[in-house]
Amino acid sequence: MFGLAVAVSHLREEVNSNIAYNALYKVRFNALYTLLYAYDKDTKMKILNLYACLGGNRYKWNEVKEDIEVTAVELDPEAARLYQERFPNDKVIVADAHQYLLDHYKEFDFIWASPPCPTHSRARGYNTRVETKYPDMKLYEEIIMLQTVSKGEDARFKGGFVIENVIPYYTPLIVGQQRHRHLYWCNFKLPGNLSDRKAPKIGAGENEVKQWCKFHDFDFYKYKGEQPVQKMARNLVDYEAGRTIFETYLGIQRSKDIKQTTLF
Repeated sequence: MFGLAVAVSHLREEVNSNIAYNALYKVRFNALYTLLYAYDKDTKMKILNLYACLGGNRYKWNEVKEDIEVTAVELDPEAARLYQERFPNDKVIVADAHQYLLDHYKEFDFIWASPPCPTHSRARGYNTRVETKYPDMKLYEEIIMLQTVSKGEDARFKGGFVIENVIPYYTPLIVGQQRHRHLYWCNFKLPGNLSDRKAPKIGAGENEVKQWCKFHDFDFYKYKGEQPVQKMARNLVDYEAGRTIFETYLGIQRSKDIKQTTLF
């Protein structure tokens, strides 16, 4: 588990090894360390996973923090069924994720949203064989809303959020953090590299879906819904990127908690 021990163990070692610190300081620091670690371990974090699909982003979250309570919202009933099968302890809701976010965002500590990307993708903009459609502005509605409610000392939402989508065929209306083929809009800074894993090449022929199955550690052929299996496989977030982002947010929050805590 990515516990608080990882975040402050080096500082603790320095305190215990440095003879310049008196014994009382060491005792008080180690007591604080124990209390913070216990809080970190036992506090259940409430997470909202919107447009959850098959849970690619969520796959490794329990390796980062064991005690999490995830609510997943997915409109496709078949994808929701498979998600529940994959993550039996999560609460899965078949509903409109866009509306659910507006109605329930205050109830969570961390929000991840991956709105549908087809109307924003570069294939939509440059491929003349693809039907012309307006970009779906719900993406920007969610970005603006979460950015707004997260601002200020009296913010309505005090947690972390991530909105993920493809790099669009147009200049993004709101600047995001570009990582590989994706844009992320967050209220915290992401590391430069989210994953070292090499994804299968899109358009790899008959073996493409099989390659995605191996990459995501999931059998996409189990999906019997209305969407193309290939599309489902391509759209799933790399689980290592999902892990890195979640781990980054937790690390930032823990650093803030430590800085805000008075030892004496």
